[in-house]
Amino acid sequence: MSPEKPEQIKKSGIAIFWDEFSRSNLTVIILAILTGIILGGVLVAATTTEVYAAFKVSLWGGLKLAFTTAWNTYVALFTGSVGNPEKIRLAFESGDPLMIRRAINPFFESLVQTTPYIFAGLAVALGFRVGLFNIGAEGQIFIGAITGVWAGYAIHGLPPIIHIPVALLFGALGGAIWGFVPGFLKAKTGAHEVITTIMMNYIAFRLSDWLLKGPMGDPTEYTPKTPWILESAQLPKLFDLPIRFHIGFFVALLMAVLVYLLLFKTTWGLELRMVGSNPNAARYAGIKITMSTVIAMVLSGALAGLAGANEVLGVNHRLIPAFSSGYGFDSIALALLGKSHPFGVILSALLFGFLRNGARSMQLTVGVPIDIVSILQAMILAFIAAPAIIRTIYRLREPKHAEDIVSLQSWKG
Repeated sequence: MSPEKPEQIKKSGIAIFWDEFSRSNLTVIILAILTGIILGGVLVAATTTEVYAAFKVSLWGGLKLAFTTAWNTYVALFTGSVGNPEKIRLAFESGDPLMIRRAINPFFESLVQTTPYIFAGLAVALGFRVGLFNIGAEGQIFIGAITGVWAGYAIHGLPPIIHIPVALLFGALGGAIWGFVPGFLKAKTGAHEVITTIMMNYIAFRLSDWLLKGPMGDPTEYTPKTPWILESAQLPKLFDLPIRFHIGFFVALLMAVLVYLLLFKTTWGLELRMVGSNPNAARYAGIKITMSTVIAMVLSGALAGLAGANEVLGVNHRLIPAFSSGYGFDSIALALLGKSHPFGVILSALLFGFLRNGARSMQLTVGVPIDIVSILQAMILAFIAAPAIIRTIYRLREPKHAEDIVSLQSWKG
């Protein structure tokens, strides 16, 4: 996250979005992604034994097989995340609804993977805007899932139009409570939110394990699982099986719009951003730093809690151990990549979601480990966080203004 300057605070949210991405230089971002993809291909080729065998025969044969291996890997990644264009064409020509759904399922499955990234990315980005480093999104996701799934199976007699919002609200409240604790400790005692949120993560993990094995466990199951949520609490799907795409994606987009309006269209949001930009100046202006810190962590936790509730209400329909798969930790990189702006978070979440979904197909089709995608994400983020590397590699001109400096006021203690 880059600290906002006084003139930035006065700009509209869209202007800030374009200003931040122009200062980072869109060319650098595109080249960073391209460079990460190229290096990822090199890594795939370098870890394939067949490529070494080909090099022993001839240099040209080795290079050709290396390129073919990298190409096939990314083709599998693309078809796994978007779909096979030829299969999509044939499916629509056939007119068979099931065949069409199967052909377009990879695209919508990528949107399913994107949805929790949007919620969690917004949670971390909101904290960044207020100068707070919320590393507790993963734990807040777990607590949001716990409270959301409880509301989904324990509250009876409600129609879907009421039960679904209530279950989502319970998920948000669970995450908000988990965010309130480190926010309160930060505001009242000065305890660093990085340390307290990490500790809260471990408490959330162990608490969820205990609940699944005890009070919330399904007695009919041999493994720790909650009961299935009621049908009235399930987020509606937009298509029949095998497509799992549900309205949670649009709820996530709505939350992004609301966060944007809060931060850039309200006095309250202006005060929050002022606290993140310069807490001393904000205090001098009469802004209550303590209150802003607590509110920011509560809202951040609520957004992360919605990510957990979304997964159990829209995808899994029950809670199982380790269901999150690192969404909360990935969201830190995602928020940085999106420049802590709601619109940037959406774009970054789409990138991460499509890569995550395509990685499964890549592993099954060409046998490339799914961890390659994590390495690819790390390289792209590293190049974007250090644009001087890209400018040096491609001999780009230095910008007329100073580069952004990733900084968080709260790290200063």
